[in-house]
Amino acid sequence: MSLLCEGLALPEVKIINVSQHRDARGFFSETYNKHAFSNAGINVEFLQDNHTMSRQRGTIRGLHFQIAPFAQDKLVRVARGAIFDVAVDVRAGSPTYGKHVFAIISAEAWNQIYIPIGFAHGFATLEPDTEVIYKVSAMYSPEHDRGLIWNDPQVAIDWPISEVEAILSDKDKRQPTLSQLPTYFSYAPRGKER
Repeated sequence: MSLLCEGLALPEVKIINVSQHRDARGFFSETYNKHAFSNAGINVEFLQDNHTMSRQRGTIRGLHFQIAPFAQDKLVRVARGAIFDVAVDVRAGSPTYGKHVFAIISAEAWNQIYIPIGFAHGFATLEPDTEVIYKVSAMYSPEHDRGLIWNDPQVAIDWPISEVEAILSDKDKRQPTLSQLPTYFSYAPRGKER
């Protein structure tokens, strides 16, 4: 598997690029290989795959995370369309607490983003009928599901979708602000978080 992995401004969040092998029939791509990812520093056991489809441009999903013992690492890719993908550091004591990074993840670019435990994650769809597939390292647990409001002025994400355009679930409209979040994660030197 050919894999290129690079950290963003919050280096724990990584962009992954994998190759496609094209011919007259279409393409083949190995989108995940445990050994290749481990060699790139992402040594995570993924337990569940999720697949979302958002009909309209401007659909916002997030910002979500799960708490222990069901905290999740995520590996996100787009099978159709494009998303503005965001990760927010919610680890108490982190030098980057409340800071965020974003990337455009798309079927055309064929890139992926890795979001580790301790980061809230969300995205806005940039095209209609966008399909997102993501791996998680813990099973879904409604009792451990938490979130952060998508438009918190303290976090100040420059979404490409206006508040008028945003399509949100009722749950995501009621998420707390960063200042209202209890301490769910604590920062530790690299490799010691959880």
